[in-house]
Amino acid sequence: MGCANSTPGQADQGADAKPAASQQDQPAVIKALEQQGLEIQGRFDAPSGLRGYAGSAGGRPISVYLTSDGKYALVGTLIDAQGNDVGAEALRKLVSGPAGQKMWEQLEHSTVVVDGQADAARIVYTFTDPNCPYCNAFWRASRPWVESGKVQLRHVLVGIIKQDSPTKAAAILQASSPAQALTYNEEHHDQGGIKPAASVSPEVAKTLQQNLMLMTALGFQGTPAIVFKDAQGQVQTRSGMPQGADLENVLGPK
Repeated sequence: MGCANSTPGQADQGADAKPAASQQDQPAVIKALEQQGLEIQGRFDAPSGLRGYAGSAGGRPISVYLTSDGKYALVGTLIDAQGNDVGAEALRKLVSGPAGQKMWEQLEHSTVVVDGQADAARIVYTFTDPNCPYCNAFWRASRPWVESGKVQLRHVLVGIIKQDSPTKAAAILQASSPAQALTYNEEHHDQGGIKPAASVSPEVAKTLQQNLMLMTALGFQGTPAIVFKDAQGQVQTRSGMPQGADLENVLGPK
């Protein structure tokens, strides 16, 4: 659950993943898929005479299998006799892994409000609107991890839910201690949270705009939008409040 933006094979099958060929070297059917919006990131070995292509469309990893005659392409998941996705490892190496690392680097350069200890073992980025009830629910649910020093939340503030969301976000960013201002807003969320800023500095207005542009560029449409690294170091995302046992997938063991 989340708040909508109101503003406009087996694992070793991927071992032989290869970079994408130049477009002029691609078969006609692959070029046709590219013209429809598919971006090819690389190739990988596939069974039964097929040639595997790892690509993405709209930020979503997609496997493509070219027939041996090069005339037809099968788009989607290819399953082997053991129930394994033949292209999964190649998609991770060629698409999801690099995309996730780029996403993480972009977030590392964003303006955040730090919530938790500097030496926390796990960093979790979350796009947060001061008026979002699901952001507040995530903040409250995360307290055991944050207060024990296991997790540091990094709030990328946006103002998209209500008319006063931008000025509330500005009030937090302009406070002498943004971390304390964020805590006040979350602790008093049911009473309306922090008082909106009477004025917004050009620097803070620019920060909020950049945060919103980043959120949109990363494919998120509402809050909370959560980015974290799993136990294997792979970047994962969640749109909305993590439900049930998924909370530990995001925050780690208690």
